[in-house]
Order: sequence, then C-alpha cells, then structure tokens
Amino acid sequence: MNRDRRQLVLMLAPYLAGLALLVLLPATATMTMAFTHTDLIATSEFIGLDNFAELTRDPAVQAAVGNSLSYLAYSVPLRLVIAVGLALLLHRRARGAGTARAAVLLPGAVPELAYGLMWLWLLNPLQGPVNQLLQLGGENGRTMFGTLPPQWLTDPEDARAGIVLMGLFTIGETFVIVLTARLALPAEAYEIAELEGARAGQVLRRVTLPLLAPVLAVLVLRDTVASLQASFIPALVVTNGGPPPYATTYLSLVIYQEAFEYLRYGYAAAVAALTLVLTVVAVFIQWRLLRRWAYHGLAGMGAHRPSA
Repeated sequence: MNRDRRQLVLMLAPYLAGLALLVLLPATATMTMAFTHTDLIATSEFIGLDNFAELTRDPAVQAAVGNSLSYLAYSVPLRLVIAVGLALLLHRRARGAGTARAAVLLPGAVPELAYGLMWLWLLNPLQGPVNQLLQLGGENGRTMFGTLPPQWLTDPEDARAGIVLMGLFTIGETFVIVLTARLALPAEAYEIAELEGARAGQVLRRVTLPLLAPVLAVLVLRDTVASLQASFIPALVVTNGGPPPYATTYLSLVIYQEAFEYLRYGYAAAVAALTLVLTVVAVFIQWRLLRRWAYHGLAGMGAHRPSA
C-alpha cells in the first residue's frame, strides 16, 4: 500500500509542481497586488480596499459585469446545444461524417488573433459575407427577413450578438467530448429501447440525455469558466470594447486595458479578483442546479421507460 502511495505521489508530483508554479503562485501574487497601488513608476504601496471601492464607481467595470454575465447567459447554452446536436448527428459511421467532424474542429485550431481578424472581415457591415448572405433575396438593401442589415461594428446590440456568434464556431473541444461520450454509451440501452418500440424523440429524452448528463454538467461548468476568457480576443480585435461607451467591454478586456494600457496593475488585479468571485458564484449556482439532474440521470431513465 505504501509503495502504491509513493508511486501515486511520484506520478502526481510534476502536475502538482506545475499547478503550484503556474497557477497558485501567480494567483496569490495577483490577490496580494489587488490591495496595493502598483505601476511601473512608483513603488508598490498598500492601499487596503481602495481598489475595490473604485470598482463600485467605475462605469467600465459596471458595464463589463453586465456584458460578461449576458455573454455567459447566451453563449454557454447555445454552444452546448450546438455541440450536442452535431455530436449526435455525426456519431454514426456514414459517408462524409469524418469530413464533417473535421469541419467542426477546424475553427478551434485557428489562432485566436487570426480568428478575430477573420471575423472582423466577415462582419463588415458594407462588404462582409455575413451581411451579403443575409441580403440574398432581400429588396432595397434589406435582408431576406425584411429587416435592415445588422450593424455588427456600430450598433451595441448587434455588436454583442456578433461576439456571441463568433464563439459558436469554436466548439471543437466540446464537440469531441460529447462525441466520445456518445460513442461510449452502452448499446444495450438502445437495444432495449428499440425492442420496446421507443421513438427517436423518446430515446433522446429518456436514454441518451440521461446517460450523457454527467458529461454535459461538467461541460456547462467548464464553458462557464472558459467563456469569461473567450470573449477577450473578439472584443479586443473586432470591436475594441465598443461601440461607445462600453457595449462589448468585458471583464477580461478591462483587465487587459488597466494592466497593459494604463499600467494600473493593482487595479487590474482587483478586477481579476472580482472576475474570480463572479466565476466561482456562477459555477456554484450551476453546480447546485445541475448536480441532481446530472447524477440521477440513470434513475430518471429507469423511472420513464419508453413506451410503445
């Protein structure tokens, strides 16, 4: 037993060392810096809660909190629904399935900066392919739905929608995880459902989703954390936090601006601390809401047997 424990410690040691060096130490330094006035000119000075008091008065931070929460509310469920739908559609071996899977993965392999620049061209209101596609079949410069073309870079609501749209194409990791989980589901459950005459919708609701529930719950929590970071490059490259005043200013962008444009490292650390608190609260709420559904999926499947 002691030998097994030593082997376990040895195997975990590189990971734990990297975790301490690359995560815990920087996080501790950031939290400490949040209580100081730190820049490249003056000596670091302890100022207590002054940075956090300023957060409550800063209109950029207030707008960023609302924008970040709004982005989470739209982005996380949409990304998960699309990834699950594509995984269930492409899990079978069929002609062209491999190519389609590669196409889903491809956007996530593009460097983030290049991806943002590509969308800056795609969302150009005058010559961008997105608006040109929407205007197919439209008359007098209107879209096929009879509305005016979206002003992705100048209208606040359209700009926020554009940032969410950009995130919907980088679902490769989520897609792979759901696809792998679907391929690993026991065939016996589907054979029983087929014998009982279950329809496709019943199989999805009472077999597939309950069995995938633990994986989906983890992905919701993972995407919540990742989405707060994923909004940074689009907001920086495509809209630069605008349209004015702060339509697409997110917490990650505020941290960047305060630290690297204004050189207010202490205040940027306070914004990072606020981001951490909001992330923990959001993840905790979701975990409480998801845990019963996720970990009682099989029980729910048994309680609702497919009927002929």
